[in-house]
Amino acid sequence: MAIRVMLVDDQVLLRTGFRMVLQAQPDMEVVAEAGDGAEALEVLRTADVDVVLMDVRMPKLDGVEATRRICGSADRDPDQDGPRVLILTTFDLDEYAFAALKAGASGFMLKDVPPGELLGAIRAVHSGDAVVAPSTTRRLLDRFAPMLPPSGDQPTSAELSRLTEREREVLLLVAQGLSNGEIAQRLVLSEATVKTHVGRILTKLDLRDRVQAVVLAYETGLVRAGSA
Repeated sequence: MAIRVMLVDDQVLLRTGFRMVLQAQPDMEVVAEAGDGAEALEVLRTADVDVVLMDVRMPKLDGVEATRRICGSADRDPDQDGPRVLILTTFDLDEYAFAALKAGASGFMLKDVPPGELLGAIRAVHSGDAVVAPSTTRRLLDRFAPMLPPSGDQPTSAELSRLTEREREVLLLVAQGLSNGEIAQRLVLSEATVKTHVGRILTKLDLRDRVQAVVLAYETGLVRAGSA
């Protein structure tokens, strides 16, 4: 079944360009479009969508708030899994991308991304992966760390208390930008074991992907800006 994509951007020309690229793929279909976040939420009430390509700076309702509502189930059937959101931003590491990650987006990409990378990102998001490299996310969080709530010297979050000592160790390395392979090497584990730990972390903390795990690690104080 083709990946059902929705384009949300207030620039018609940009949507047209993305639509031409996506429609040329045998495994993708553009099933809906919207010119702002409010229109997107209305369309999503009746459209079956797998991945939303979401602009951030739009009139009426911006992409960050629209993403928050989509990922928070506020505007969809609670019995159905909602679409995953891939943020498209004009400037690398801008504050809108940071806010969108906290809102539940599965990643962000620049609008001038090469077509091949965009298509790969859509497929990755659809399969359940995040498309922002952990190291890139960490740089973004380091830059916008002042926006995060202050925390004490030792993280005491109730969320983190659900994790085993090994899982906390893995989460720390994920937040520091290490891949599963690098974590396996660091902890002398198999990559499959690390993948299992990451899956358990996401399940216990009710997180969608690694991006949200990195955000939580910063918010709880497990990782500090500029560390590692």
